[in-house]
Amino acid sequence: MGLTEELCRLITATRADTLGAECVRRAKRAIMDGIAVAVAGAREPPVKLLAAHIKAQGGARQSSVWGYGFRTSSVQAAYVNGVATHVLDFEPMWLPPTHAVSPTLPVGIALAEARRHGGREVIAAIAKGMEIQGRIQFAADQFEPERLRFHPPGITGVIGAAVTAGHLLSLDATQLGHALGIAASRAGSLLANIGSMTKATHCGYAAASGLDAALLASRGFTANAAIFEAPRGFAATFFPERFDAERLLAYGRPFRIVDPGFAIKCFPSQFATHWAIRAALEARERIGDPRAIERVVITAPLMQYIDRPRPATGLDGKFSFQYTAAVALLDGKVSIDSFSDKRRFRPDMEALLGRIELRQDPSIPGDWRGMHVSVEVAMRDGSRHTATCRDPKGAWGQEELTDAEHEVKLRDCLRAGLDRKRVTDVLALLARFEDLAPAAVRKVVSLIARRRRARAAQRELW
Repeated sequence: MGLTEELCRLITATRADTLGAECVRRAKRAIMDGIAVAVAGAREPPVKLLAAHIKAQGGARQSSVWGYGFRTSSVQAAYVNGVATHVLDFEPMWLPPTHAVSPTLPVGIALAEARRHGGREVIAAIAKGMEIQGRIQFAADQFEPERLRFHPPGITGVIGAAVTAGHLLSLDATQLGHALGIAASRAGSLLANIGSMTKATHCGYAAASGLDAALLASRGFTANAAIFEAPRGFAATFFPERFDAERLLAYGRPFRIVDPGFAIKCFPSQFATHWAIRAALEARERIGDPRAIERVVITAPLMQYIDRPRPATGLDGKFSFQYTAAVALLDGKVSIDSFSDKRRFRPDMEALLGRIELRQDPSIPGDWRGMHVSVEVAMRDGSRHTATCRDPKGAWGQEELTDAEHEVKLRDCLRAGLDRKRVTDVLALLARFEDLAPAAVRKVVSLIARRRRARAAQRELW
């Protein structure tokens, strides 16, 4: 039996009743986080532009575009909703690093709405789609972000989306093999687009492409059914240096969502910047008036793509050690609005960015399990204050966020697009998601489909 065939047999043998209680709990938490982040992300300019573009294309009214009150084909809905889930860079983070939620959650919800699936099967589908992404990254030993050749969700995400869809479409092992073969030819994402609107489309396009691949396979469309091990196939093309088949075939033993688990993000920015943010927030408590800062030195691992001393936009600032530390020092907090162009170009920000030095030390591990970032702040009165972050709250090796702490984030994100009653109703439904009947899953979709100011949003879109 070949690698792809054996993998597909493992995946199709995984059912809702074989996941285990801890896998279900964590998958539900990831779903809750993803939906809340997507509701907030739907208001962002890239999503507005994409929603207008997809609306103009037309399409069968199968699945809802969250936050915009219209339905389109399930594939196109997954595209927009995948971008909304990732655009804030606020959804859960995995180890090795990837964004496993944004390519899978929109697929599971789109098919649940169109084909009337209940919460239990949606959880199973998304858990399976997240697992394959984690297994691929682990098999390829993709732990250090600086070593990545592609943006991971554009590579593994399309496979995860196909697996998610394959579960809800009841594909057998042979059909799933073809779905993965089709999906593998859709993979791709350039790291050069990090910091631009296009980065979020890596997740949205992965969701749409993986779903489309599974739909085609369900009709009998074929591909190379040995795509993982084939010469010039998936592994050889994207992971030529290392790909451990045994790690891949340990699918579900245990689920990577359980061990090592995932991190709930506390800030809407690239995850490595969270180390700088935590250190800067600690320093902020000691410095008093941030206007008296003379100089800041950040000492971090070698991560050239996060060395952005003068981000071109607020969005670009999400991928800057300098900008994220500056926001934390100036404002004493980092929120969604911290990455608006308005905040980026205020005079206090312009002034402080010119006084920040980033020192990248190759001796500091770039693996998130061992890295640290220090922020040293020199004041005009001659005093110096240094803080170091080794493990941001919620990261691996730390206690996970409590339900109460997580609910603060969920409510903050949901309030960006929903009125108070809808926030309460959505949270109540998500809390028992595994027990929801198909009609109740569709109720969740109806609650997040429109924003609080629906008419204003529609005018803005069109």
